[in-house]
Parts: sequence; structure tokens; C-alpha cells
Amino acid sequence: MKKIFLLFVAVAMSAGMMYAQDINQATENYNNGAMELQMGNNEAAIGYFQSALEMAEALGEEGADVAANCRNIIPAIFLSSAKELIKGEQYDAAVEQLNKAIEAAGKYETPEVADNANELMPQVYVSKGNGFLNAKSFPEAEAAYKQALELDATNGMAAFRLGQALASQNKVEEAEAAYLQAAANGQEKNAYKQLSNVYVKLAQAASKAKKYQETIDYAAKSNQYLENANAYRFAASAAQQLGKNADCIANYEKYLELSPNAKDAAGVKFTIAALYQQAGDKAKAKEYYQAVSTDPQYGPSAQEQLKTL
Repeated sequence: MKKIFLLFVAVAMSAGMMYAQDINQATENYNNGAMELQMGNNEAAIGYFQSALEMAEALGEEGADVAANCRNIIPAIFLSSAKELIKGEQYDAAVEQLNKAIEAAGKYETPEVADNANELMPQVYVSKGNGFLNAKSFPEAEAAYKQALELDATNGMAAFRLGQALASQNKVEEAEAAYLQAAANGQEKNAYKQLSNVYVKLAQAASKAKKYQETIDYAAKSNQYLENANAYRFAASAAQQLGKNADCIANYEKYLELSPNAKDAAGVKFTIAALYQQAGDKAKAKEYYQAVSTDPQYGPSAQEQLKTL
């Protein structure tokens, strides 16, 4: 009987020694992880914390505190690594770390880390796209912004930048859709300004190609989003070419309203005066001839016309 009792004592002592060794090893691994983390060696730190976690979990209640600390810190390290990579503009590597943070956060039940990582992910793609946009690598920028919008369709800046990337590739319809998405998500002023510019450029190109009705249509589209002096000027010139003098006058007057100090203002006023004269509106013709009567270039002709009215 005495031998059996001694055997139990020996087994108990052995188990106690093994437990002490295991908790000591788990703690040592945890401390090594903390040390590596302080030195900025995140990958090595994660290895130690994961090892400590496995040992602590095997110990049950006795290792609960160490295990809990490991579960909290592992996802946070992935997130911290991602943030450092973002600062260094290493966006692909940052995305990889964010995905690891999200996975670890789900596994170890740290939802705040997952929320933070999910919030950062679209921003990473926007920053990546900005780099491509600045480098005029428009297809690559387009792809990056689309990835951002897949993650967050309400990201107005991603949609706005996508519009710029698409417009730079002459993908007008897609650019318009992107800008409208941006406008619906906090970027209305900037988006409408860009849309106005897109269509005024199309109006200018159509004018050069002598496609006068297209010029008028594009100019109207430009002004639909934001009144643009040049859009009115292109529309006026096209209308005159088509013999639509009333439309020409109306567009030129809007042009002068938006750009009263334009370099060609005197020539435009003289044209308006002549068109009013042709239409039999002597009062308006006199008004505009009088406005340029002292102009070095148009003054002499304006004074001659005033004598006939």
C-alpha cells in the first residue's frame, strides 16, 4: 500500500513539474514575442505569440490569461503592419496584411480590429489608384479605384478618381457614371465641375471637326452640370454656322455674362450687334455697337454702323 501511495505522489509531482514547465515556456514565448514586437520584428513576434497561444490553450484555465493576451495582440500586429506598409506606399503588401488581420480577428474574436481593417481596405486601393493616376497609368488607376468601390460603393472620392481615370481614357459614358456616383456620395461640386469640363472638351473637338449640331449638344450637356463660358462660346459659334442667329445671340450673351473680360469680348459684342441689326432690333444693335465704339479694332466699324441706325 505504501508503494502505491508513493507512486501516486511521484506521478503528481511529475505532472506538476510538467505543468510548470509548460506555463513557463508559454510565458517565455509570450515575453519573447513582446520583445520582438518592441524591436519592430512583427513577423517574429507573431511566431512567438502563436506558439505561446497554442501552449496556453493546451493548459486550459491555467493558461487562460496568456491565451487571451495572445488572441488580442496577434490580429493587432497584422493591422499595425498594414498601417506601416501603407505609410511606405507598399499597397499590395498592406492589403495582404489587412486580410490577415481580418482573418485573425474573426478567428480570435476581436471585431474592432476587423472593423478597422475593413475600413482601411478601400482607402488603400484609393491611395494605390492615386499613385497610378499621378503617373498617368490610367488603366491601372481605373482597376484600383474599382477595387475600392467593390468594397465600399459609397466612397465618393474613389468614384471621383475613377471618373478622372476613365475620362483620361476617353471612356466618356463610364466616366459620367462614375462622376454621378461620386456626386451622390459627397463629391457633387467637384464631380459636376469635371463633367462640365468633359463635355466642353467634346464640344471643342466637335467644333474643330465642323460638326455643329454635336457641338451644340455637347455644350448643352456641359452647361447642364455646371455653366461654362467656353461651352456657351462654342454653342454660339456653331449656331451661327447653322444660321440659328437667335440661338447664337443667346449663347454669346451668356458667354459675356460669365466671362465679361474675355479677350474676344469686343469681337463677340460686335457680332451680337450685327446679328441684332440683321434681325431688325435697332435698339439692341445700337447698345452693342455703342459698347465697342471706342475699341481700337472694332470701334471704327461700330461707329459707321451707328450712323446708319
